[in-house]
Amino acid sequence: MGRRVFCIVAVMLALLAGPVVAQTPSANRFEGWGAAIVAADWRDSHGQPIQAFDNARRDLVRGFLGAGFSRADMVDYSLRPDAARPVTAETAVKGMNDLFARTTRGCFLYITSHGSPAGVVFGPDATVNTTMMANLVRSWCGTKPTVIVISACFSGVFVDGLAASNRMILTAARRDRSSFGCGAEATYPYFDGCVLESLPGAIDFLALAAATRACVSRREAEEGLTPASEPQLYVGPEMQLRLPTLRFSRPPP
Repeated sequence: MGRRVFCIVAVMLALLAGPVVAQTPSANRFEGWGAAIVAADWRDSHGQPIQAFDNARRDLVRGFLGAGFSRADMVDYSLRPDAARPVTAETAVKGMNDLFARTTRGCFLYITSHGSPAGVVFGPDATVNTTMMANLVRSWCGTKPTVIVISACFSGVFVDGLAASNRMILTAARRDRSSFGCGAEATYPYFDGCVLESLPGAIDFLALAAATRACVSRREAEEGLTPASEPQLYVGPEMQLRLPTLRFSRPPP
């Protein structure tokens, strides 16, 4: 009798506890995000070929894949015409248009290049100005959560035209300042190098931006580079709420 009562009680407790649900890993926070990384120039200030921009593109791809972006939803382009398989500016724009049209959950764009107050160099002969960039991003990203990084001299000129509630914008310099590290001896432009240095320890884009800006400031001070480039950060109200939920993923140890 006692054993029977015990079994009935055990069954009742099991029913009250409900079914056992297997624990599954949380979904990748960047699933469905399109990502594009573009090395849009390949020359130093004298027009001679350098590797810094392409080095950055290559290693930024690796870094952001490690942070949780999908290779299937990422494109990267080098616009240098002397590459084994050259990619034109037009082909890159079309590729990004196709990518962002099929990725519906978010938009990440990173451009590393030379810049001027007129805009950012985009291939051998083109400059993308603030109006063109605003139109492209509006077409590609719309109301999707959007992160835009522009690594170039004077890249702060893009902030006002790109600012929107659903966007975060990080630039390598103020609108009236140069950035550094685009010479033949540089492995990466300084800003890109600081992104790569900061990315493994950053938990999200906000932390990455803070660490990158601190890294740039420290490096310029150590090397006596003036005037300071002062990387700019804008975060729209919607993205202020969303970004802390978009944590970078890390491979298991």
